[in-house]
Amino acid sequence: MAKKTGGEAVVDALIKHGVHTIFGLPGVQNDWLYNALYDAQDKIKVIHPRHEQGAGYMALGYAMATGKPMTFSVVPGPGVLNASAALATAYGLNAKVFCLTGQIPSQHIGKGRGVLHEINHQPDVLRGLTKWTGTVLHPSEAGRKVAQAFSEMNSGRPRPVALEVPMDVLKLKTEVPEVEILPTLIPPVDEDAIAEAGKLLGTAKRPMIFVGGGAQGVSEEVTQLAGMLQAPVVAYRTGQGVIDGRHYLSLHTPPAHDYYKTTDVVLAVGSNMRIPIQRWGTDSDMKIIRIDVDSDAMHRIKQPDLAIVAQSEDALPLLLDAVAKHNIKRESAKDEMLGIKAKWAQSTEYLEPQNTYLKIIREELGEDGIFVDELTQVGFAARINYPVYKPRTFISTGYQGTLGYGVPTGLGVKVAKPDIPVLSIAGDGGFMFSVQSIATAVQHRIGLVTIVFNNNAYGNVRTMQIRDYDERVIATDLVNPDFVKLAEAFGANGYRAETEAQLREAMQKGFASDLPTVIEVPIGETPSVDRFRNMGHIRPPKA
Repeated sequence: MAKKTGGEAVVDALIKHGVHTIFGLPGVQNDWLYNALYDAQDKIKVIHPRHEQGAGYMALGYAMATGKPMTFSVVPGPGVLNASAALATAYGLNAKVFCLTGQIPSQHIGKGRGVLHEINHQPDVLRGLTKWTGTVLHPSEAGRKVAQAFSEMNSGRPRPVALEVPMDVLKLKTEVPEVEILPTLIPPVDEDAIAEAGKLLGTAKRPMIFVGGGAQGVSEEVTQLAGMLQAPVVAYRTGQGVIDGRHYLSLHTPPAHDYYKTTDVVLAVGSNMRIPIQRWGTDSDMKIIRIDVDSDAMHRIKQPDLAIVAQSEDALPLLLDAVAKHNIKRESAKDEMLGIKAKWAQSTEYLEPQNTYLKIIREELGEDGIFVDELTQVGFAARINYPVYKPRTFISTGYQGTLGYGVPTGLGVKVAKPDIPVLSIAGDGGFMFSVQSIATAVQHRIGLVTIVFNNNAYGNVRTMQIRDYDERVIATDLVNPDFVKLAEAFGANGYRAETEAQLREAMQKGFASDLPTVIEVPIGETPSVDRFRNMGHIRPPKA
């Protein structure tokens, strides 16, 4: 066995598992990890943000854009806590994010002596944000613990993991065994359940398909299945792009509400169907089939009539064959679906200027461009109106709704996809949560384009205060810097766009640059999408 420091053992194990980039910030507890990274610069690149939240969000963006694991590194205590919102978001999105954190010296852990960056029960804090958390107690187990972290992250339902390594363990040099990659544990497909699902779907009169993040890897199969069944495919946030938004069978969630009244069989692929089940209702005339890799998730909202515990990548090819054996003769649903789409477009015509901005963004991003949403009125409109063409090209916070995540997450997306246009949007409030990320983008030449819709307010909350609370406006008006000058002060491209033509021109310039670009768009009061959040309980139908 070769002699290595704990830091070298960790870095070697990361490289063995295919890690070629790490987003991280050094600090005294991580000195020996970064010494090892220094020596491995030909194999692994370090991108250092200006805040720990940036490290976590950049890893999240990379993981969401690729579906592959990504690692970030922070110091313990405040570093972990600063990155915790990114971990919470990754947990909600089922993202493969690996948090590698330092820890205070082993002999002081749990003693409450006030050692630098000490917090009580750091592993317990991390367990609430991850699928698995471990601690390396000696360099000889570093490789095995890293391998275990990757195995846990990739097995079953993907979710973030965390591994802490005390500073003395990172420094200690001793004999270290070779790293062995542990197997990924994936549940086998129940072929009898697939056969039953094939019969239910094949003989259904009005089937529907709901897709979530777990369906991002089966775009072809879902599109083929939808065509066989002439079934609409419905997505809200994480399922966007599974089927091309231009396909006549692709529906955003709200316009699927009426069709849901008459469906007899629903298939959920990598989705818990939270919105329709909780808000629209269910009854005995509708059968629900769920394909989900997590058996524990099946019963949380409503136990499906048929639960298939499997990866969608394993189940969908078999399901296609099973449906083909029973599929009844079907007429094309194209006219009906195009009618639903036209009615929906008419219902949302009032969403201006959001619709115009989204149209420009869609056209300028092109066929492969990636859109990173945010907690803005333009972002909310995107969830129900923006056509997503391909898998993993609509990056969302999911249910966490993490304000300020957009820019650093977008940077991670752009690092993962350097040759594809990547656009993040933000409101002026959310943008300032992570504005320091522009410095990181300049230093590392990450050509993300960000549009800041500036209304000098936490606009969504302010709208609710006016509308719902008798205009009791408090703590939502903002004073902002000149965002163009601010971008230029960082060394980034800065533009102000007050017309459609100016916005298009600024985006085109930004996509052509290897520097980050900030485009400020002044915006006034905007209409809300809130009327579509709860469209009414329709199953069972009212007497």
